[in-house]
Parts: sequence; structure tokens; C-alpha cells
Amino acid sequence: MSGRRGAGLRPIAGVGIYFSSNGLVFAALLPWYPLMVERLDLSSWAFGLVVACFAFGAIASSVMPSKLIARFGANAVVVAGTILLGLAVASTAWSVNGWMMAACLFLVGFFDAIVDVAQNVVGIAVQERLSRVVLSSMHALWSLGGLLSGALATLAASAGMDMRLHLALVAVAAVLLVAVGRRLIADTASSRPIRDSGDESEAPQGSASDDDAGEAASGRARSKRAILRLALPLAIVAVCGTIVEDIANNWAALAAVQFAGVAVGIAGVAFSVVIGSQCLGRFSGDILVQRFGPSRIARLGGGLIALGGLGIVTAVEPIQLLIGLAAVGYGSATLVPGALGAAAHIPGAGPAGGVTLVNWIMRIGFLGTSPLVGVLATGASLRWGLSLLIVVGAVTMIFAGRLGPSGGSRSADR
Repeated sequence: MSGRRGAGLRPIAGVGIYFSSNGLVFAALLPWYPLMVERLDLSSWAFGLVVACFAFGAIASSVMPSKLIARFGANAVVVAGTILLGLAVASTAWSVNGWMMAACLFLVGFFDAIVDVAQNVVGIAVQERLSRVVLSSMHALWSLGGLLSGALATLAASAGMDMRLHLALVAVAAVLLVAVGRRLIADTASSRPIRDSGDESEAPQGSASDDDAGEAASGRARSKRAILRLALPLAIVAVCGTIVEDIANNWAALAAVQFAGVAVGIAGVAFSVVIGSQCLGRFSGDILVQRFGPSRIARLGGGLIALGGLGIVTAVEPIQLLIGLAAVGYGSATLVPGALGAAAHIPGAGPAGGVTLVNWIMRIGFLGTSPLVGVLATGASLRWGLSLLIVVGAVTMIFAGRLGPSGGSRSADR
């Protein structure tokens, strides 16, 4: 019995290392943004466009994750993608102008999207193989990795450490961690290449008549439209979660400086508050969703995001600002894992295909977040820009019902 339990814990630990290392390498860059804005002399509008290149890179990856996973296996994609992601993050520290920073962030987004899909496919495969809900907790470990990395980067920035050295060390650490995670998962079913079972475009057609081929093509078109109709509401919920993350990544530190007078060197604490509360929400997410259902928890999350956003945009001192940031982080905790878990079970899409589709739409959806916040901040103020969080909370409550009526009937989806 103990041997089987240990065998089950090893792949869970391996997937957890995947997620935490991904959070580690990406979040290491974020607390340095205020210093980079000053060093490169970027306006709010320009900075919004620069960081939007991360989303452009993610969108450019398109169907690559599902194809790479089908060809090489999800684990191999995670390992190779993390190496390239680490190099891209480390290269950002060498930027000499906004254009170079934008190019580096494009590559960061490109490789991060590939790793993101692959690690979720591995997590879903392990979850279903063990018949145990773990995906929300895996995302919690991503948040935990980001929290620790953001805190270390904040300390490094305040101590005057060279940003280039810090990011290079983090990249090396992330690759080593992923290698350990790969070792732990090596003997599980999820280490085998995962094909997109819903992709019928490669089915042999040589024996069909022209009419049959036409009907088959029409059927595939209808199937793709049906898949898209099912994926879109899930992607909207996921977008609501990633908008909170995007604002935390790119604007929380600046809001702490402008709204509450926090010193630039320690402004990264604002990002850490969002990621920390999100981490707590995700660790408790599996239990709450199992007990109350994904829709109710998502609606509650939307309400917290709206209230937290209101607290942020009206804050004039650190305590209210940090409470608002904590509320939006906790409220967004289960949105992305819930949407991606459900995406793996879209009929006709297959695990890799469903996750890739929702992930891709999700990244298109929040592409305009930072530019929109930047334009509003330039034309009015950053407070008006961050009022977008109130809208996000309302939209979350509207579409939360598409995640399913109960946790028990769709436990594998999370």
C-alpha cells in the first residue's frame, strides 16, 4: 500500500515542480519592471505596448504546443521549452531600449505559452491516471514559485544586485528543477507522447468518394465550430483570471508607487501580495470546488475581484491597496485551472487540442490588457486604467456558470 502511495506521489511532485519552476523563472523578471522603466525612460503608454509583446509571443505560438506534444511528448516539451524560456528571460536584462525589451518579451511569451500547455497536459494526465483532483493545487505551486521568485527579486533589487546576474541564476535553477521533475514523472503514463485524439484532419481519406469527402469536410467544419462554441466561454473565464495576473505582473508595482507612495526598490511587494493570495486560493481551490462546485466558487471569485478592484482604485495608502490586491488575487485563483481542466474534456478536441485552443484564445483575450491600461493611464490616470478589474469581476460572474454545475460530476476536469 505504501509503495503504491509513494508511486502516486512521485508524479504529483514532478508536476508540481514543473509548475513551480515555470512560476519561478517568469516572476523573477517582474519586480525589475519599475527599474527598467526608469532606465529605459519608458512612458506608461510605451511600457504597456512593450509588455503586450509577451502576449503577442504567446499568440504566435498558435498550434505549436499540441503539435510538439503529439510529436515529442508533453514532458520533453516542458524540459526543452523551459531551457529556451530561461534564456529569453535572462536576455531581457540586457535590453538597451524599449524595442529590445519588446523583442525579448515576445520570446518569453512564445516559449512560456508552449511550456504552459505542456505542463497542464501532463498535470491533467497524472490527475486522471490517479483519479485524484490536483490541477488547482498544481497552479497553486506555480503561484508559490512566482511568489518566492518575486520576493527574491525584490530583495535583490533593493540590495542593488545586478539584474543580469540574478536572472541568469534563476534561469539555471529553473532548468535544474525541471530536470528533477522529469525524473519523478519518468515512469508514469503521462511521460508518453500525448496525441490530440480530437484532430480528425489526419484521418485517411483515400477510400472515400468525392461526395463522402465533401460530407466529411463539412462534418469536420461543423465539429470545429461546435468545439469553438464550447471553448469560447471557458476561454472568457480564463481571460478574466489572466487579466488579474497580467495587471499584477505589469502594473501592481507601479500602482504601489503612484497610489501609496511605496519606494521603488520595494514596490515588488505589491506583486507578491497578489501572487501570494492567489497561491492560498489555489491550494484551497480543489477542496472548495469539490464541495460547492466550480460555478459557485468562480462567481464568488468574480465578486472578490470586483470589490478588490474598487479598493485598489480608491486607495491612497498602502493598507487598503494591499487588501484590494489580495482580494483580486484570491478571487482569480481557480479561474484558469478550472477553465483549462474543463477544456481537456471538450468533445472532439482531445486533451492537448482542447487545452491548446482555450489557452490560445485566452492569450488573445488578454492581449489588449496592458495597452488598454497604459492608454487609460496616459489619457486619464492609472486609477482609471486599473478600474478594468471591476469589469473583469462582473464578467466572471456572468460566465462562471459555464464551468459546470457541480464539483463532484466534473472532478476530473479540474
